Amino acid sequence: MADAASRLTSLAEQMSGAPLPLRVRAWDGSQAGPPDAPALVIRNRRALRRMLFKPGELGLARAWVSGDLDVDGDLYTALGAIAGLVWERGEDARGLAEAVRDPAVRAAARDLLRLAGPPVPPAPPREEVRRPRRGLHTRRTDRRAISHHYDVGNDFYELVLGPSMVYSCAYWEAGTSGATLESAQRDKLELVAAKLGLTAGQRLLDVGCGWGSMAVHAAREHGVSVVGITLSQEQAAYARKRVADEGLTDRVEIRVQDYRDVTDGPFDAISSIGMAEHVGAERYLEYARRLYALLRPGGRLLNHQIARRPQGDESTYRPDRFIDAYVFPDGELAPIGTTVTQLERAGFEVRDVESIREHYARTLRQWVANLEAGWDRALGLTGFGRARVWQLYMAASALAFERNRIGVNQVLAVRTPESGASGLPLRTRTWNT
Repeated sequence: MADAASRLTSLAEQMSGAPLPLRVRAWDGSQAGPPDAPALVIRNRRALRRMLFKPGELGLARAWVSGDLDVDGDLYTALGAIAGLVWERGEDARGLAEAVRDPAVRAAARDLLRLAGPPVPPAPPREEVRRPRRGLHTRRTDRRAISHHYDVGNDFYELVLGPSMVYSCAYWEAGTSGATLESAQRDKLELVAAKLGLTAGQRLLDVGCGWGSMAVHAAREHGVSVVGITLSQEQAAYARKRVADEGLTDRVEIRVQDYRDVTDGPFDAISSIGMAEHVGAERYLEYARRLYALLRPGGRLLNHQIARRPQGDESTYRPDRFIDAYVFPDGELAPIGTTVTQLERAGFEVRDVESIREHYARTLRQWVANLEAGWDRALGLTGFGRARVWQLYMAASALAFERNRIGVNQVLAVRTPESGASGLPLRTRTWNT
C-alpha cells in the first residue's frame, strides 16, 4: 500500500505534538500534509535509516548531502519549519522526551523502523570529515581544517561570492535597497579601514587574508603596506595574482603562515575578518595576546567575528554538528561577551562593538542566489555533495542570523599606551536619530 507519507507525517506529529507544517512526499508516490506548503521529498528508505541512526541534525544533513532528502518549494520556508522541530525546540525538548515514552509514539517508532528497511547504518557521504575532537588547534590540525574548507577551488568561490571574493559579512548602508553585493562588500572593507584609521605609510597585518580583498583595498585606497596571512595554498595563490594584477607587489605581501609564527611586528593596525572563529576557545587568549604583541602602542585591532548566544551552562557547549562535520572542522563560536573579555585580558582596550547581524543574513541570501543561479556549473566545479553542503549551510545560516540564533560583531580594540591616549576621537560613531 502506498502510504509511507501518511505514516511518516503521523509519527512526526506525535513526536512534536503539533501539525507538521510541511508536505511529505515519499518514495512510494504517496503524499501527505498541507497542499500549499513546501514538500519534504524523501527519495528512498535510506533517508529514514540515516535519520534513525543519527537522529536530529546530523542525520538530516547526511540525507540532504547524499540527495536522499530534498525540498520541493521554497528552501527557506522548509528550513524554518524544520528548525522549529529540530534546532529551536529549547525547553520543548523535554516534551519530545515525554512523547517518546508514550506507548502510541513508541508503536509508531517501531512502525518507522520497519518502514526504513534493513537495520544497517548507511555510510556517511564522502564530504563528511571524520576525526576525533582531540588535539585541536595545533598548527597541523588548523592547517588541515582550513584546507578542507577553503581549498574547494577558487572558481567555485568566485561563483558564490561574486567578483569581490570577500567571504565575510557585507555592509549594507541604510536606504540603499538597490545596492549590489559587490558595492556592499566594498563598503564593508572601507568600514574596516575607517575604524582602523588607515593612512598612507602605515603597516597593516591582515590575519586570515582570504583571497586578498582587504589587503588590496587597504594598499590601493589608503596607501598602506600590508602583510596578509592565510593557511590556504589556493587562497594565497589567488591573492598573489590579484596583488600583481593591481601593481601592488611593492606594498602587499601574501604569506602562507600561521598567526603564531608572525614575528616581524610592530604593525600600526591589524584586521582579523572572519578568521577568529577558527581559533578555538582553548587558544583564544593566546591568539589575542599574540595580536596585542604584534601591534605598536596605540595600534588598533578590528576583530570581525561570528558569535553565538550564551548558554546557561557554558560547559555544555558543543559545536554545531553539521557545520563541524561538513563545513568548518574544529570551528568554535563564542558569545560576544566572552570575546570582549578575552581581548581585554590580553591587554586591549575595547572601544567599540558593532553588531551587524542582519547584514550577514542578507549577504548569505545573496550567496545562495549566486549558487543556485550557477548550479550546473557548481556541480561541475565541486560535485553534487559539496554543492549541496554549501546550499544547506548558507541557507540555514541566513535563517540563523535572521532569528538571532547567531550574530556577527566588529570589535575595535586598541593597544592603549601607558599615557592613556587611545588616539581615537571622543565619538567613534554617530547614531541616526
